[in-house]
Amino acid sequence: MLWTLIVILMLLWLVAVVVKFTVGGLIHILLLGAVALLVYRLLT
Repeated sequence: MLWTLIVILMLLWLVAVVVKFTVGGLIHILLLGAVALLVYRLLT
């Protein structure tokens, strides 16, 4: 479940970078969320 969420967040971030979709740091929030979930998953 968490791996699916991580992949979805990373794909959304990648798409946002490709199309230059920058709305108030949304890209960075998505990336931070994906990294945080990845770290949480690796530690548990």
